[in-house]
Amino acid sequence: MTPVPDVPAARLSDPVAVRDMADRLNRPDFDRWAARTRATGGCAQPVHLRGHVEYRDKLTGVLLRRFSSGTEPGGTLRVACKTRRASRCPACAETYRADTYQLVRAGLSGGKGVPDTVAEHPAAFVTLTAPSFGPVHTRREKNGKAQPCRPRRDAGTCSHGRPVSCTARHTADDPRLGQPICPDCFDYRAAVLWNAHAPELWRRFTLAVRRQIAKAGGLRVGELRAHLTLSFAKVAEYQRRGLVHFHAVLRLDGPGGPIAPPPAWATYDLLADAVRHAATAVTARTPQSNDVPAHTLTWGEQLDIRPITATGTLTDRAVAGYIAKYATKAAESTGTVDRRIRATDDVNTLPVTDHARRLITACLDLAAVEELAGLRLDQWAHMLGFRGHFSTKSRRYSTTLGRLRADRCAHNEREHHATTGRLPFDDDGVLITTHWNYVGQGLTPGEALLTAALTGRPLPPLDSRHARSPVGRPGPDRR
Repeated sequence: MTPVPDVPAARLSDPVAVRDMADRLNRPDFDRWAARTRATGGCAQPVHLRGHVEYRDKLTGVLLRRFSSGTEPGGTLRVACKTRRASRCPACAETYRADTYQLVRAGLSGGKGVPDTVAEHPAAFVTLTAPSFGPVHTRREKNGKAQPCRPRRDAGTCSHGRPVSCTARHTADDPRLGQPICPDCFDYRAAVLWNAHAPELWRRFTLAVRRQIAKAGGLRVGELRAHLTLSFAKVAEYQRRGLVHFHAVLRLDGPGGPIAPPPAWATYDLLADAVRHAATAVTARTPQSNDVPAHTLTWGEQLDIRPITATGTLTDRAVAGYIAKYATKAAESTGTVDRRIRATDDVNTLPVTDHARRLITACLDLAAVEELAGLRLDQWAHMLGFRGHFSTKSRRYSTTLGRLRADRCAHNEREHHATTGRLPFDDDGVLITTHWNYVGQGLTPGEALLTAALTGRPLPPLDSRHARSPVGRPGPDRR
């Protein structure tokens, strides 16, 4: 018998949630429901599936075993949603963060199929930022003390009559951080276009780094692959002003990837010089139209390049943890929504900051420009124009997320067999057929409280539209 979990008293003030929780506790299948809840890791928006799986002998067609969701609570099988967004499901996002950590660290210190000698390869931690599209409130520190935001003597006002200086000493949680000093002076259209072209800037950046390394080694670009490989892993982070910047690990390998060391002339200093050159050399130009002038987009002036060593101030653990932290976050950290904006949504009533609302409006306005239709800014307005992958890596950097997931599935299968015993037949001689239908997603208010209490996971927000989709109806937009 599963013991009744302790639920925080503060969350028992909702009578609907209390009645729903009591109903779930008093059902005869509560033990099975609790077991499935633990099996999903406390997923805040589990997917509900209805169907069955059959095991048949390949030669005779005899049914050896059958599992049906009809034996599960509610007639559905609940599986984890596996989202990477912490704003939707902290439990599944933590699994994604841990996988990203292992992936990045394996490329710096070895493991997961990568030799330990990779730790001796030159590696740099690089941060590429966006340029300024207008002054914003920021937090400045000196010797651990907050400094005035933007002190200007006799600064006067901008063309819109607003002061261009700010003498406030912002705290870390000040909602004004990242907001423009003057919203009318901030170039929202250019900011959105920069977000949309950031993946292209990154692609051109990596090409420029390779060209500069080849030039330093006295090689043609086409000859570089026979001597050296540039491997990388990066993640995109949103700044509070609504613009992305990239944190990346760049590593020099031999022609076979991490299994071989790079040539002696390929040093960290050479890599750092190539990064500095590429960051200032690459540009991307936006299409020109009658309504929107062409913009030449570049990286921001702030560029950070630091060596990664096993014993220095920036270790493989620190870098992997830093990158993995941002793999579960997206634009919602800047005050926007974490779902796509539909045609039926009223932008003026969205629960977003004024700055995010202006960026979203700029995306929707630019989407109507014929020359910019290929950017699909209306579909990526919730991402403030950014339409790239948040976590990417080169092919030979290290292992893959898919392989890590497969290893975890194999481990869970071994643990399951050790606990319940293996199937009474040889898997190689069995034909497995499955049939599953998606019937809903999410938790009821009472189930959300019980899930948090059973697993120790954070409680999903009471007003989360992603946490309570009724079974049997279409679930939330998971894009």
